[in-house]
Amino acid sequence: MKNKAVLEIADVKLIAAAAEAEALKNHWAVTIAIVDDGGHLLWLQRLDGAAAISSHIAPAKAHTAAMGRRESKVYEDVINQGRTSFLSAPLLAGMLEGGVPIMKDGQCIGAVGVSGVKSTEDAQIARAGIAAIGL
Repeated sequence: MKNKAVLEIADVKLIAAAAEAEALKNHWAVTIAIVDDGGHLLWLQRLDGAAAISSHIAPAKAHTAAMGRRESKVYEDVINQGRTSFLSAPLLAGMLEGGVPIMKDGQCIGAVGVSGVKSTEDAQIARAGIAAIGL
């Protein structure tokens, strides 16, 4: 039987604080979502000025990254390369760049999803959050 790390609330708070700091440093109004390995929401933070729709998109990106065990951009790329049938994949609504899985020892322990600015910037914020816990 394998042992697997899990996100604790202290980890979630560190990730959220670092992601928020990255967004604020760049004057980006975004929503930050953090989920566990099953895609269940652990944290949702909508910064001042972030569009209301971002509070739906960020958790969807995080969910997609956690469930797929890969960045949500992978799915966006597949679709953009012509495999539009992938849009029918069940339970994957956030197939846009900005969802980044949290990987530890080869296992996905959660994900961060960000929405509100350019997709590459969303991913930058998510990665900054994850880096705060040394991953």
